[in-house]
Amino acid sequence: MTDTVKFTLPENQIPKDWYNLAADLPSPSPPPLHPGTGQPIGPDDLAPLFPMALIGQEVSMERTIEIPQPVRDIYRQWRPTSLHRAHRLEQALDTPARIYYKYEGVSPAGSHKPNTAVAQAFYNKEAGISRISTETGAGQWGSALAFAGALFGIEVEVYMVRVSYDQKPYRRAMMESFGARCVASPSEETAVGRAILAETPDSSGSLGIAISEAVEVAAQRDDTNYALGSVLSHVLLHQTVVGQEAMAAFELADDYPDVIVGCTGGGSNFAGIAFPFLGAKLRDGGSDLRIVAVEPKACPSLTRGTYAYDFGDTGHLTPLVKMHTLGSTFVPPPFHAGGLRYHGMAPLVSHVHELGLIEARGYDQLECFEAGVTFARAEGIIPAPEANHAVKGAIDEALRCKQEGKGQTILFNLCGHGHFDMQAYTDYFAGKLVNQEFAEGEMAMALAGLPSVASG
Repeated sequence: MTDTVKFTLPENQIPKDWYNLAADLPSPSPPPLHPGTGQPIGPDDLAPLFPMALIGQEVSMERTIEIPQPVRDIYRQWRPTSLHRAHRLEQALDTPARIYYKYEGVSPAGSHKPNTAVAQAFYNKEAGISRISTETGAGQWGSALAFAGALFGIEVEVYMVRVSYDQKPYRRAMMESFGARCVASPSEETAVGRAILAETPDSSGSLGIAISEAVEVAAQRDDTNYALGSVLSHVLLHQTVVGQEAMAAFELADDYPDVIVGCTGGGSNFAGIAFPFLGAKLRDGGSDLRIVAVEPKACPSLTRGTYAYDFGDTGHLTPLVKMHTLGSTFVPPPFHAGGLRYHGMAPLVSHVHELGLIEARGYDQLECFEAGVTFARAEGIIPAPEANHAVKGAIDEALRCKQEGKGQTILFNLCGHGHFDMQAYTDYFAGKLVNQEFAEGEMAMALAGLPSVASG
């Protein structure tokens, strides 16, 4: 171990392959089901939405999948990202723990999302697709896909959750600067959107609603595919460049994590940092590594949700997937971590939680912003509201080490910067932010509508 602050790999150590955790799990994740037949879906069921290359990655059991050279060439613009040792944060907390963070905010979109956006745009371009529809919560995914669409000459249409559309105008401007069209969801442009607005004219929206709108648009045109920024296994796969680079950087640091912390909404950044380490633990069998998934208490799919088959969207246009869910019609309260406002968790993340391979905990909004400010004042980087959850989790682990007198190594994924979220920080300092209440009654109603296969 050294006193170095930043560990940066050379460009030639950008991973050549994505890592597929499915190959190392003791049991496979339950398959997606067709909502009409209740049978496992096949490639033809997904072909109207995704290129065949991504469908193959979704179901692959191969441990590694080669990253196409054109994708790696684009990755070179910001990858490898650095592993940082948070010396000043350690001093501020007076902890014997060693705290590291992988900083993904240096990408063109300011988050980890381009790791999969570039790959998805590449495969769609190869398949002859000229237009992609998608959804976005906080706008990080929409920004990333807009960036990737510009590189590959693909038209991008983004349905942005209404509350984030209003909260984050600069994210909209960023998407438009890359050439994408950004629409507040729910909108009058789709049947799903119109139905929801007819029932709830002032709906703040949700990722489940925005997914329904984007899927509906994609299904109507042969030149249009759909892209998802989290949840699906091929998305988690693409993010594993983060964890693979972190593993290599820890060799430079002559250290290795005892605890990994990641924020979880749909599961992509968490999987990106954690899955390569988890795979190594499963293969070696000798590591005591703990992996902690942190989510908002106001949208607690892992900690409060039911593990069951459910729709991935509110309009019930998607296949059924087995995941921790709050119910597909559940609309989370409008807290600022828009990227974590999804009713379900990635099926693969849900599966490893059911296997007891990861832990999960929830935090309120205010304590996460407090942690983010503590981090910013020590390390000089303002985290996105989503990343504040990982910061809070890491700080709590460091304080535990202090209490127990243990010098453990803690790693978290600082998955994006908060430069487009300053209104949230302004509201926090003005005392205008509140802890949003989790709606027990709404969850109960939403879970009552789970498809019948859930009990099978």
